[in-house]
Amino acid sequence: MKTHPSVPVTPGLSRRQWLRASCALSLGAAWLAGQASPAGGSRRKMRIALTPGSIGVRANQVEAIQLAAKHGFEAVEPYAGYLAGLADDALKALRDDMAKHQLTWAAAGFPLQFRGDDAAYQASLKELPKTAAALQRAGVERMGTWLSPTHASLSRQENWERHVKRLREGARLLGEHGLRLGLEYVGTRSARASNRKTFIYNLKDTQALIRDIGQPNVGVILDSWHWWQAGETVEDVLALKNAGVVSVDLNDAPAGVAIDQQQDGRRELPLATGVIPVKGFLNALRQIGYDGPVRAEPFNQALNDLDNDAACATVAAAMKKALDLLD
Repeated sequence: MKTHPSVPVTPGLSRRQWLRASCALSLGAAWLAGQASPAGGSRRKMRIALTPGSIGVRANQVEAIQLAAKHGFEAVEPYAGYLAGLADDALKALRDDMAKHQLTWAAAGFPLQFRGDDAAYQASLKELPKTAAALQRAGVERMGTWLSPTHASLSRQENWERHVKRLREGARLLGEHGLRLGLEYVGTRSARASNRKTFIYNLKDTQALIRDIGQPNVGVILDSWHWWQAGETVEDVLALKNAGVVSVDLNDAPAGVAIDQQQDGRRELPLATGVIPVKGFLNALRQIGYDGPVRAEPFNQALNDLDNDAACATVAAAMKKALDLLD
């Protein structure tokens, strides 16, 4: 059982609550007995990132940094609320500790309530500059969120216009504080198998939305799972530029399940099954010079049931193994 106190909910956890299925799955990754050394060496610039909530780990900011250092991660998720409350000397000590372990920041969660009613949106928009300022002060440069592939009532055009208006304003405020915003599409086919109105679920439409938002600090979050579910190819990744990719998620899929029957909340760690062609995905990112964080987000119950150290060790081993595939 996890023993650490709870931490602020991240966008990844919000989506887990939306789609999470409760079933036990095989980990498909070996236990790592000891610290995982950085993978890939000079062959890559991307950095293995620990985002605790994505792997079922409950840890505060200090604990997350300690776990990242212990298990050979190279980046760690920033918690804006905690960082905002630190005095200058405490923040300096925290950043010095990260530097000692050669850790950088991964992407922070994006708190703007752009999906719901106007009151919630306006209230969160009012608070966004404070959050952005706290992250900038801590040296954070990336934030990310996800796009729902459906809506209960809005037409595609209505939803598009809402997203453009709200995300444009949010991105503008982030840009004033040197922050980039990543948007992740949800390509999972089963997530669209309803009577809800379909919205964005692939890279092409996400890029079109970004063009309409019209802010230079907005890019995509690429997830190998959604890339695969959307039927996209290595060539689609190669058409991107490093500046247009804010963060990356790396996952595999359960074996023996048809692609249109796969569930967003039932995934595997990278290379666990080989269903998703992770090597080509990663090598395309290397070719475009991607230099940001790469995290696992498997939504895997068996992984979630491990204690913090075991979960971090298992994920670090799987990520290192995947990144060792780089040409």
